[in-house]
Formats: sequence, structure tokens, C-alpha cells
Amino acid sequence: MTEIQTTDMAGVDQSVVATRNGRIGHILLNRPKALNALDTAMIRAMTAALAAWRDDPAVHAVVIEGAGGRAFCAGGDIRAIRTLALAGERAAIEAFFAEEYALNALIDEYPKPYVAVIDGICMGGGIGVSVHGQMRVTSEAGLFAMPETAIAMFPDVGATFMLPRLPGAIGMYLGLTGARLHGADAVHAGIATHFVPKPAIATLAADVAADGVAAVAAHAQTLPPFSLAAQRPAIDRCFGADSVAGIIARLEAEGTDWARETLAALRSVSPSAVLWSFEAIRRGAACSLRDCLSAELALTRHVTAHPDFAEGVRAMVVEKDRQPRWSPSRIEDVDPAAIAAMFA
Repeated sequence: MTEIQTTDMAGVDQSVVATRNGRIGHILLNRPKALNALDTAMIRAMTAALAAWRDDPAVHAVVIEGAGGRAFCAGGDIRAIRTLALAGERAAIEAFFAEEYALNALIDEYPKPYVAVIDGICMGGGIGVSVHGQMRVTSEAGLFAMPETAIAMFPDVGATFMLPRLPGAIGMYLGLTGARLHGADAVHAGIATHFVPKPAIATLAADVAADGVAAVAAHAQTLPPFSLAAQRPAIDRCFGADSVAGIIARLEAEGTDWARETLAALRSVSPSAVLWSFEAIRRGAACSLRDCLSAELALTRHVTAHPDFAEGVRAMVVEKDRQPRWSPSRIEDVDPAAIAAMFA
């Protein structure tokens, strides 16, 4: 196994450690106590590393991993965004999302293989720094979700492009409910590309450094059955509706335990977020990634100023009482005109 160099391109805190290891550029998200959640410094460090390696002929591929054993990346530092929102620091919020989304686009357009090794939690912003690369490798410990409606956000980081391109209506289901996918299920759904068992994934970066990206396919295993296979027809039937009201009506008509649990999940998250997330995902189906990212940036200006955003982050991230007080409290009471105005 080749020793990874210790050269740091991220600054003294080393929240991102960017190194050269043989033929690869290696990015380690190194903020394990925060589950490697992205802040502005990390986004800038990743951007700088990718820019430095883009035209370096000695770098054949990029591998990105998360430190600490629990998470690849649990998302963006949404607690900090809430603090900025409460202080009225709109320009700082805009700058964070603009730089994050520019990084997502850079990864999508990167001219070299980009391999995300996901062995743990991968949510929100973690999806953004993985799913747009060519290879997203997960072990059985991978845990994928876009739980933004629970904090009155919406699936961003290019998820409005990615979700409607997943099979059937599974993207709308994942985007509105925040449902989690484990390991191989993420490959079945199209979020990850390869399933590699945990013992092999631990050395995957070194193997790619030694043998190139072919090492990924060499370690990939046949997928176990999709745990949502039995629910796929109902997912497509219910979440293929052309409105949130239609989704609710179809879930109510299903009369199954899965439908009741799914409806309860929809009723527990921000009602307004369900509406604006549905519209953002619906529109994303007809847009390029760049256009989706631009639309997402515009939408963040409205969403982070909405009272549900500060309340959702308070309840789920800051105080963690899991008792958000949404305004309005029911999906049926959300003003459609207010949602439409966000997309005008």
C-alpha cells in the first residue's frame, strides 16, 4: 500500500486534506466530529485541489473519502446557515451556496475520473460532492438520503437534476420524504454506481492509486436484492402524481402499511418545503445540471428567509427536540400562490 503524503492544501486546520498518492489526487474530508459536514473553507479547499489537478498529467484520477469511520459527508453546515439567516446575513448565505454549487458543477464537468468512496453517512451536501462524479462506490455501511424537507430546505446541490432522472418516481419519493437508502439499495436506485463490501472498500483508494480506476470494477460485487422492490409499483403510482395533493390522495387510496408510513413521513416535515421541493424537482426534469444549480441558488434566497427554515434547523439540528412548529402546519393550508412566487 502506497503511503499517502501529508501535504495539505486546505490550511492549518486540515478540515480537507488534499494529497498526491501515486497516480491519484486524494481528498480526505477531515471533520469527523461534525460528520464531515461542509463549511466554506472545505468547499474552497476542494475547489483548489481539483483546479490544481485538472491539468496535471501525473494525476490520472481523483478519489474522495470521509474521515472518522461514521460518515462520508453528512451535508452542509446548516447550523451555520441558520445563524446567518437569523442575523440577516443574506450575502454570506448567497456566497456559501454559490461556492458549493460551483463545486458541484466542477465535479460534474471534471475531465478525469472522480471516485467517491462512501462508507457511512452521505446526505445533502455529501450527495453533491459524490453523485456528480463518474464513480460512486458504497459499502454496506453507506447511508444515503436527501432529508432537506425535515429542516424546511429542499433537495439542492444538483439533486433537482439527479432525482427526476432516477428510475420511475423514486427520486420524487426520496426527495419529498427524506427516505434513507442503505448500501446496495443506493446502487439499485441509481445514486451510487458500485457496491464494494466494507473489507475491500477500506483499501480502495490505495488500490486505485496502484492500479487505476479498474480497481473499482475488480472489487465490485453482485448486488443483493433491492429492499424497495416490492414497493416500487406503489412508489411509481403514488409519487408519479402531477401534484402534492395527488400524491397524498394516491397514498390514502393505497391502504397499505407502507403508504400509511409514507404519508406520516410527509405529514411530519415542513408542509411548505414539500410544496416547493415538489416544484423544484418537477422543473428539474427538463433542465440541465447548470440550469438546475442556478434555479436552486435562486430558490435558496426564498427558502432560507422562510420561518420554517430556522425552526426546522432548530428542532432537528440545534436543540434536537424533534418537535418543529411549522407555519402553516398542514400541507393543505400552504398558499399555492406563495409557492409559485418563489419560482417566478
